[in-house]
Amino acid sequence: MRNSREPILSPVAIASLRPTQITVGLREVERKRVQWRGEGEKGGAFLGRHMVPVVLGPKQRPYVIDHHHLARALHDEGQTEVLTTVVADLHLLSPAAFWVFLDNRGWLHPFDADGKRREYSAIPKRISKLIDDPFRSLAGAVREAGGYAKDTTTFSEFIWADYFRRRIKRSRLEENYEGSVTKALLMAHAQAADFMPGWCGPDHSISVL
Repeated sequence: MRNSREPILSPVAIASLRPTQITVGLREVERKRVQWRGEGEKGGAFLGRHMVPVVLGPKQRPYVIDHHHLARALHDEGQTEVLTTVVADLHLLSPAAFWVFLDNRGWLHPFDADGKRREYSAIPKRISKLIDDPFRSLAGAVREAGGYAKDTTTFSEFIWADYFRRRIKRSRLEENYEGSVTKALLMAHAQAADFMPGWCGPDHSISVL
């Protein structure tokens, strides 16, 4: 098994990339789409700075282990190829052993849009088939607003998404997204959230708008 990250300098078709999670936050995907449009003629340099990390699985298919939102955004914008960096070559493993290895390694997030764990077979086979989890978008928006820090904990944004999912009704999130971001920002800074990854501590200067 190869563990070092070796960049593949030849472009890889986004359509060939396999996800290792079920959901993304489509609002966050949209934000990245806007960012990509802003790159304009510098798009090539942008792709060079944002190589997608993958592991090679059975039949040497590339499985994405990070940057799902970026890959989906590029796909939705009509970009057909990205650069990847290979984190590990696991193509000799059987499919069953491959999925278990990814799961144990923390490279897999088989949870649906309700935060419920599903079978590995529920993971889409295409980036374009990733399902929207609005709470993942909420978690991303709260981090962008300074609610918590970027953390090395695996799937930390999904951990925050589930934290908010249990405290904010989905109907409220869908009806009043900006208000839900404000509420979630307060929750993120509360002392009760001090066990969460990237917690920044209480900020008493924040008030409900």
